[in-house]
Amino acid sequence: MAKSQRASRSTHLWSLVSWWRVRVRQRRMERLAQAFHFTPQTRILDVGGTPDLWRLANLPGRLVIVNLGYDAWMARQAGFCTVVADGCQLPFRNGSFDLVFSNSVIEHLGTAERQKQFAREIARVGKGYFVETPNRWFPLEQHLMTPLLHWLPRRWQQWVAPRFNLWACIERPTPDRREHYVQHYLQAIRLLDARSLRRLFPDSHIMRERWLGLTKALIAIRSPTASGANEPRSESAGSQACEEERSFPAQQDPRTRG
Repeated sequence: MAKSQRASRSTHLWSLVSWWRVRVRQRRMERLAQAFHFTPQTRILDVGGTPDLWRLANLPGRLVIVNLGYDAWMARQAGFCTVVADGCQLPFRNGSFDLVFSNSVIEHLGTAERQKQFAREIARVGKGYFVETPNRWFPLEQHLMTPLLHWLPRRWQQWVAPRFNLWACIERPTPDRREHYVQHYLQAIRLLDARSLRRLFPDSHIMRERWLGLTKALIAIRSPTASGANEPRSESAGSQACEEERSFPAQQDPRTRG
């Protein structure tokens, strides 16, 4: 009985977390809609994305998603134009897109050098961009959902994260998935603050996404006009790979990910 009650509480908690994440993402996409002018001809590149956010957005435009592995397969299965590529080596010409969008990807790249490469590629292929990442100085580590974990010395994190994190308590993943997720956090997550994000995107302005008065996330934004949006557009390898490039598929209920 006690075990079933714990499982029930975990399910309710995860439902609440999922609802909260959807609301945060909806507000983020509303900010995107306010920051950029969208038409059916607007060319959008989502680097490292999935269909979920665009189902929430209900924005006009011609979208290409860049991703790897299972996420790329899922985007293609959902009917989105998808290119399999590394975000640090984008297969597109300069200025191929009106907007490059990236949501909570840059902190997953593992090293400062790969983050620099990623930022350079986004600025190169996009006339404008909208790049979001969790704020390092927000007290909740947002991947493992554990307060203050990311502020501990690295060797302490290596001891604490496998033994206790709220993400595992709430989601109750399989042992293999738990191990994979924790190791990814320890080996690949490199959180940024406002100063380091501005260094990566020096021609941007930084928007702060707040929760309970604290800066939860940071968004580097460059408008197309700031980067020469009136220049002639080059054809991109992505548009050739997706000749049936389309507007977003019909709206569906979004799925949340861990």
